[in-house]
Amino acid sequence: MTAARFLVVLDADSTLIRNEVIELLADEAGRGPEVQAATEAAMRGEVDFAASLRSRVSVLRGVSVDAYDRVLARIEPTPGVHELVTAVHDRGGVVGVVSGGFHEILDHVAPALGIDRWRANRLQASDGALTGLVDGDIVDAAAKAASLTEWAAELGLAPHATIAIGDGANDLQMMSVAGLGLAFNAKPAVRVAANLVIHAQDLAEVIPLLP
Repeated sequence: MTAARFLVVLDADSTLIRNEVIELLADEAGRGPEVQAATEAAMRGEVDFAASLRSRVSVLRGVSVDAYDRVLARIEPTPGVHELVTAVHDRGGVVGVVSGGFHEILDHVAPALGIDRWRANRLQASDGALTGLVDGDIVDAAAKAASLTEWAAELGLAPHATIAIGDGANDLQMMSVAGLGLAFNAKPAVRVAANLVIHAQDLAEVIPLLP
């Protein structure tokens, strides 16, 4: 197996895909607008991400796990994602996704888009319905940064051979430990902190920046 030349790690919601999965799930509970407002505040960095996620997940209590199929049917990959993944692979790179969203959705979306490795939160369920709790440790800003660092080490890559792409405040630590941090579809604080800002909502715009 040929050694990887570089690693690109993307956020999932509003980066890899155009949706915020927790908002789609909240629609199933009739709480979509409320959760959307809370998500926006978390992405702007106005509230603690882990506390906010637990609060937003709590409104999902009682939602049937059958909702996953309906949510998957609404997922929209971000324009340019297929082109970016192909370009990374053609250049000998690896694509990872680390998400404050959920494995229950990402486990279907990521392989369909050619993603090589991914990490996300898990939703606790019992008797075919969500309990309103997150199962296990929450993937927050620190966990995102740690995932990028761990994956790079596993691949034998130095930090400078990594690129992080994100939109929200919980992506800032990941972007700071990467060789290149790109703000995509990003909140103001993320645009300020990023090495570069991708203004077009097209991930193919990242291709010229690949090593």
